[in-house]
Amino acid sequence: MSDAARVFVVDDDQSMRESLRFLLEAAGFAVETFASARAFLDAGGAAKSGCLVADVRMPEMNGLALQEKLAADGSRLPVILMTGHADVPMAVSAMRAGAADFIEKPFADEALIASIRRALARAPERERPAAPAAVPAEVAERMARLTPREREVLDHLVRGSQHKVIAHELGISPRTIEVHRAHIMQKMEARNLAHLVRLVLSGDDEAGKG
Repeated sequence: MSDAARVFVVDDDQSMRESLRFLLEAAGFAVETFASARAFLDAGGAAKSGCLVADVRMPEMNGLALQEKLAADGSRLPVILMTGHADVPMAVSAMRAGAADFIEKPFADEALIASIRRALARAPERERPAAPAAVPAEVAERMARLTPREREVLDHLVRGSQHKVIAHELGISPRTIEVHRAHIMQKMEARNLAHLVRLVLSGDDEAGKG
């Protein structure tokens, strides 16, 4: 199988590594697993092609640090981060720094497979110098539906701020933030926070199709 369909899984949880190997091989990918970010880097990770799926929370070097190291080494490998709810702000920061996607646990098998396929399909674009992203008219129209307060909340969400932090800065309750977030997701036609971040940062609506 070619490198274009190769997936590298980095997770310190052995059972998760084995589960993902079984899932992704059944989906037709060639899979290599690593127990740590350092093991992946020592195996020449920065020079590999395909797609990297890494857990955000790992000892010694977490998923975000791994992504930053790969970028510093000139790697164009698309990175998908698996994250728990408490780590969503970190994952949003990773997307702003260039990660292809993040998947919030627990996730559906199909969601991860679809994310990997999108990342692999876009991989050639990463070989070209990035141009400033223009938000498509359709996405701009969705953003125009937001109230001024919803736009404020959206700006904080895309920065990776937690609900309690947003509530404190805007002088409203966390529950009100949750209501605003629900309205934002509906108006932006976003399936999840990762999709919302992609829409705002690059106008990428691939996750919302199909």
